[in-house]
Amino acid sequence: MEAVLAVQGLCKSYGGKQAVNNLNLQVQRREIFGLLGANGAGKSTSIECILNTKKYDRGDVRILGMNPRTERKAIFERVGVQFQEPRCQDKITVEEICEVTRSFYKNPADYKELLKSFGLSDKCRQMVPELSGGERQRLFVVLALIPDPELVFLDELTSGLDTKARRDVWKHLEKLKAKGLTIFLTSHYMDEVEALCDRILILKNGETLFQGTVADAVSQSPHDKLEDAYLWFTGEEDENESL
Repeated sequence: MEAVLAVQGLCKSYGGKQAVNNLNLQVQRREIFGLLGANGAGKSTSIECILNTKKYDRGDVRILGMNPRTERKAIFERVGVQFQEPRCQDKITVEEICEVTRSFYKNPADYKELLKSFGLSDKCRQMVPELSGGERQRLFVVLALIPDPELVFLDELTSGLDTKARRDVWKHLEKLKAKGLTIFLTSHYMDEVEALCDRILILKNGETLFQGTVADAVSQSPHDKLEDAYLWFTGEEDENESL
């Protein structure tokens, strides 16, 4: 299989505190790869370093065979990104922000079709700040898909969505995966991880605790559910019991 993302020995520290330590991973084409961990585990920092929106201390990163430090523009023509807390100007409509986003790319996807797929067709003329939290979250996933990317990074993609909306997003991402999209996501929802992810990596304090399939994570723990296995790997199960 072809690796669309390869990370070797990635390290990042802040003031002597190690945020990410020796991260190694490969993501194959048409794979959904999940990066898991509690708040502060190093997930968002890892993504920001991989994309070179934060400078990393050591390591090597290749996205679609390219170096994000020297080939940033070429990479972002072929990669979509949805950050956990995206920012946009206050007075802009859904349609306007989609038009602005599509103007950055040579061969963008049809954003009207994406809005329809994510249940936002009737929100085109609404101001982005007036959207509900769930609607904003879906919109930012749409914006990440407008480049018609080969690889998309989704940071807590269904945070704030109700159960039906989450499942609708999952179905659409599965369809895009079937068409060739590779997805790198972070999530706190274990049902989401089980439904979507081919492989996962669990982080704690910037250290890799596990990397492999969901089935492997469960089989290597004393539990039979991913949520319990995750808590076992991270030690959060013991922390909860001591409270």
